[in-house]
Amino acid sequence: MNWRTRAKRAVALTVLGGIGCASMPPLDNPALIQSGPNATENPVLLAPGQPTAEGYEEIYNRVLSTLDDYFEIKPASRYSGVIETLPQIAPGYEQPWKISSPDSHQRWLATFQTMRHYAVAKIWAGERGGYRVSIEVYKELEVLPTPTLTSSTTAIFRDAPTVDRRSEVITSPRSATPQWIPAGPAPHRDFAFEQVILRKIQAVGLQK
Repeated sequence: MNWRTRAKRAVALTVLGGIGCASMPPLDNPALIQSGPNATENPVLLAPGQPTAEGYEEIYNRVLSTLDDYFEIKPASRYSGVIETLPQIAPGYEQPWKISSPDSHQRWLATFQTMRHYAVAKIWAGERGGYRVSIEVYKELEVLPTPTLTSSTTAIFRDAPTVDRRSEVITSPRSATPQWIPAGPAPHRDFAFEQVILRKIQAVGLQK
């Protein structure tokens, strides 16, 4: 992340702090979901009963529709039982209107460094009927490569008589293509974000 991006985030955060927004939970999830005895089981059992083709179709569409609210979906066969998403840049507190992790710590991290999430959902027939659905949301941190030429390199003046200009080579900086590495401790997952998605999948079923 370059200095302009850092400066913009710092200014935005200062403005939010002045009006009291920085201390508020993200707008997409007013109640912070914590891990604990009331956490939704992951994987969760849905549509209890004898698995059927119609039941699988309904569960698959429910999971697909929920993930689509947060991520862009990768093309895949709907009969594979796996739904993967493309990575989504995580907004920080400078963008409270954007949907992301409800974990305040994760929001703070995304405010000062570039992070992203992607999700993997798996659906399979339960051991005692119904279908099991697992949701895994992974986090990654952006790492920009170091330029080939740095400020510590010894300067060589072009008018120096010892320089052979016929063989002089000026190297250019490496590509600024960002690289991504797993963020946080293993297994590098955002459990609070997973809880939001699981509860939304359950809520869709209860509405029917």
